[in-house]
Amino acid sequence: MVINELHKKFTQLVNKHNLNNKEIEVSARPLSIREAIGETGRDNLPLQRGHEVLIQAELGGYAGQAFTDNPGDFKGTIKDLLHQDFDDNFNRALLIASINAVTCYLGLVDGTVHCKDEDLEKCGEDVAEYISKNHSQARNIGIIGFQPVIIENIVNNFGSESVMVTDLNEDKIGEEYHGVEIWDGSQKTEELIKNSDLVLATGSTVVNDSLDEITAKAKEHKKELLLFGTTIAGPAVLLGLNRICPRSY
Repeated sequence: MVINELHKKFTQLVNKHNLNNKEIEVSARPLSIREAIGETGRDNLPLQRGHEVLIQAELGGYAGQAFTDNPGDFKGTIKDLLHQDFDDNFNRALLIASINAVTCYLGLVDGTVHCKDEDLEKCGEDVAEYISKNHSQARNIGIIGFQPVIIENIVNNFGSESVMVTDLNEDKIGEEYHGVEIWDGSQKTEELIKNSDLVLATGSTVVNDSLDEITAKAKEHKKELLLFGTTIAGPAVLLGLNRICPRSY
């Protein structure tokens, strides 16, 4: 499982840099919408609809974030953190946010804090431009996870007929957004991957425990997988996965 592999690699990293033996505190707390994304002029983001919260781990002045639908609080040492059970969405988010904070602290990754204000819109433009330049042959693009800014820009560049989207939020499934029906991610993930030339998946999949299936199916069907967002920043480095997050801090 991805989460077990991450725990193993993170433990090795902590031991390598002697962080386990230091009294370094890692704290995580749910952020308010204003703290997380600032003023966006939108009202359709998952954070704003209460479907997810953004938690933040802080270590030595460095921050790492992760999305979760199961918020909570934690404060302790990295050693305490490593002895948690990662069988629910909060503890997985806690681990991921902490990996992001530690890898940023060690200089292994940047972009571990979510973009805010006008950068949120620019992010969608950047992602669509990146795909146009680097995947110009792609005719069908699959997006796993409802991210309206990215969906809008990719639809504007490629057309709604070339875009497929899945999500796990029951309130979104079956809706049409910019001409694209939102499919049930628990039922149609493989169909999306199989019929896509390029698959974009939210980094939150590492928290909700669906990244295992996504990476396996992408490999099985020989599809390129590109993960987006701050949540996957550190994990992407540790696992050697491709990530795009052009406006994160």
